[in-house]
Amino acid sequence: MKVLLVNGAPHEKGCTYTALCEIEKELKNAGIETEIFWLGNKPVRGCIGCGGCASNNGHCVFNDDVANTLIDKAKEADGFIFGSAVHYAAPSGTICAVLDRAFYAGSANFKYKPGAAVLSCRRAGSTAAFDVLNKYFTISNMPVVSSGYWNMVHGAKAEDVLKDEEGLQVMRTLGKNMSWLLKCIDIGKQNGIAQPAPEAK
Repeated sequence: MKVLLVNGAPHEKGCTYTALCEIEKELKNAGIETEIFWLGNKPVRGCIGCGGCASNNGHCVFNDDVANTLIDKAKEADGFIFGSAVHYAAPSGTICAVLDRAFYAGSANFKYKPGAAVLSCRRAGSTAAFDVLNKYFTISNMPVVSSGYWNMVHGAKAEDVLKDEEGLQVMRTLGKNMSWLLKCIDIGKQNGIAQPAPEAK
């Protein structure tokens, strides 16, 4: 089993990364394989609604940034943690642009796999940003993994996050809950419990 932890913050080793690392420790302790994938800080395209992905093998027609890389990585993953810094009470523009295209073009690679959102902020705006990221899961037939509080950490820099004891505990609990759910799903598969059959639209 593998969890893909996506870092959508502009700084590779900043506050969001620190939160993801705390989750990753718990996943590894539970025997879950992990990968932290940074979306980077280069320009990315937003979805233009062209519909070309419908005839492009589950990939976006634009192949000049990380969207298709994420789609390919998602195929091999069993669960996801999407992390972002908070910008104006919303996730980063990068993660929103990438997820719009990845979930639209590569939706089959996410369906029925557990997902969770993690936000880092200096002070406020985290719950609004948290809501935005959770929408990707709840429109994609994905079980949403929760923790003992909303999945957020606070601090202006990585060192501050390490002082956020409650936030770090929330991250650890999230990692434990993700590993527990993945193992429950795996046992279900081994015992013949199939995924729900979708109704025709």
